[in-house]
Amino acid sequence: MSGYRSFTREDREGVAVVRFNHPPINLVDRTMVIDLLRLAQQLENDDQTKVVIFRSDHPEFFLAHYDLGSELDAPPVVLPPGTTSPLSGLFSRLSRLPQVTIGELRGRARGAGSEFLLALDMRFAARETAVLGQPEIGVGLLPGAGGTVRLTQMLGRGRALEVCLGGEDFDANTAELYGWINRALPGEQLSDFCDALARRIAGFPAKGIGNVKAVVDTVSRPDEDTLADESQRFVADMHEQETIDRVKWLLSQGGQTQGAMELKLGELLDMYPLPIDA
Repeated sequence: MSGYRSFTREDREGVAVVRFNHPPINLVDRTMVIDLLRLAQQLENDDQTKVVIFRSDHPEFFLAHYDLGSELDAPPVVLPPGTTSPLSGLFSRLSRLPQVTIGELRGRARGAGSEFLLALDMRFAARETAVLGQPEIGVGLLPGAGGTVRLTQMLGRGRALEVCLGGEDFDANTAELYGWINRALPGEQLSDFCDALARRIAGFPAKGIGNVKAVVDTVSRPDEDTLADESQRFVADMHEQETIDRVKWLLSQGGQTQGAMELKLGELLDMYPLPIDA
């Protein structure tokens, strides 16, 4: 199915495969958000597709993170009381899709990239190359698109605090141990595994799939008030001077490019305000 600018979609026998391809590093920016909104709307009205697999054409990045640079010159946003940010709302919308959603992670998924994966039904990762992280604390923020809430639900309080306050990168083995992903697999087996699982699920009756998701969602759905509180805190702090200074430093050191800052973000984030040798 054509018409998207930041990814492609292919459908076969009840399984849709979405492949992110948004150079240079698959940033979650305005273009991608618009594409994901269109995709969500189409899937909500699609009774033929039972499973959606999300994977990336970029070997080093699944979804890098939110486009922080776009916020520097934007006027401050004030959310109406009790509401979530548009990005948090989008991820919650994806989490409620009637289809089973599977994330296939080979490269890096940090910040909003990790939050996108957290909103999916299942996550599988390449043992050798997958990287997950919530680095927002490095610029004075919290994961603001559902990450703080969903990580606490999935990992428990202590591990969620470790992830969100440490801002470090996590490999697939640790993510598997913590419950961040379903399981880690050898890279050469990952796509075959995800494809086989998707085909297996798609072969079962849609009513049964829907009933399973409905009951599991009733038990595990994040509290809307808590998601709103998370968004309100993120948006309010986005234009704090210290946050702006740290975002500018990150960009000046090669952030949002394929340089060392993005490749080793969890390692380099606490070096502010030192220059980074790329």
